[in-house]
Amino acid sequence: MQELEQEPTAREIEVLQLISDGLVNREIGVRLFLSEETVKSHVRTCSRSSRPAAGPMRSLSAFAAA
Repeated sequence: MQELEQEPTAREIEVLQLISDGLVNREIGVRLFLSEETVKSHVRTCSRSSRPAAGPMRSLSAFAAA
């Protein structure tokens, strides 16, 4: 079964932008009033929907920097 790709949510974009700013999960959680596990969940969701050929984190970084 093929997974449908979805655009990241506004919160996922916030998390990605903070990652690109150099913050770690704990710092992102404090800034956005989220648990560290919720931040990790957002990152996992985004990495699953990024293009694997380019490498998940590279794709996420490029997206967050835009």
